[in-house]
Order: sequence, then structure tokens, then C-alpha cells
Amino acid sequence: MLDIRDELIDIYSNRATDQYGLSDVNQLQHALQSAALAERQGADADLIVAALLHDVGHMIHNLGHDPALEGIDDTHEELAAAWLRPHFGSAVTEPVRLHVPAKRYLCATEPDYFEKLSEDSVRSLALQGGSMSRTELAAFESLPYWRQAVQLRRIDDTAKDPAAVTEPFPYYLKYIDRALLASKPAP
Repeated sequence: MLDIRDELIDIYSNRATDQYGLSDVNQLQHALQSAALAERQGADADLIVAALLHDVGHMIHNLGHDPALEGIDDTHEELAAAWLRPHFGSAVTEPVRLHVPAKRYLCATEPDYFEKLSEDSVRSLALQGGSMSRTELAAFESLPYWRQAVQLRRIDDTAKDPAAVTEPFPYYLKYIDRALLASKPAP
């Protein structure tokens, strides 16, 4: 059985070549740009790893390339968080799990946010519940990692530049190792 590092290397080497939604980048480019943006913002290792891995759910489900086009919410954020949880702590898994609700949150709290969404993000938003209600906003803001999820969402929204140059996936293994080490219980 592969350890999580090897499994991630395999996924991002062999399954991350599909196009990322309707953008001009693939899943790997989107992941690397996300991690690079988090690193440039001075994020800690956990948020850099969350940025790198936030869409791994798209690569481990069997729903095809663009389930939203078929009217299916793939719940990739929940799938990713559940898949990552045995290996990483909440500081990684919760921003991953909450990055879709963060989109709903931003649509409800920033009047111009919706207009900035890509066509495929608008389509998936409808499947994900649309803008949050006041009750949902309050519940979201009560969660421990909601701010990191909003930061991750903003990173996610901007990590779609086909001309961006990033470090390769192995560069980010140092952050994965730190996040893995931080999530291990003390002896």
C-alpha cells in the first residue's frame, strides 16, 4: 500500500491532467498555482497544503470530467476532506472541506463577488445551494477555520492562469511533510 506522500505524487503525476473546469489550465496547474499563491501570501504549511490539495476530490471520484455539466454536485470538497483526514489535521482538512461553502459565503457577503465567478463556478454554485442565507452565514462564521477557507477560496478563484510558472509538485513535499508531522499525535 502506498503511503500518502506516494499516493499524492501518483495522483498529481497521473490523474491531474484533466482540464480544470472551463479554464485554460489543468488540475495540476491549478493546484500548483494555488499552492504558489498561498506561499506568496505568507501562509503557513497547513494552508499551503490545503491550497495544493483542495481539489483532490475531483481526481478521486468516478463521476467524470465535469459532473456539474450533468447537473451533479460532486461534493468534491467533502470527498477530499474525508480522504485527507486520516493523514492531515483540521488545519488542512477544514479549509479544504469549507472552500465550497466559502464561495457561497462570499456570494452572500460581497455584492460583486458573483460577477467575478467563471461560468462553471456559477453552474456549480447553483448545485451547491447558491448564496448563503443569514442563518447559514452565522453558522459558517462560527466554524474554527472559516477565515482560512475564505482565503483558500480567493486563492482558488485566481489560480487559473495558463501562463503562470510555478514550482513542480515535488517542491511542495516539504510543506506536505510539515503538515503530516504537525498532525501526528504526540507519543
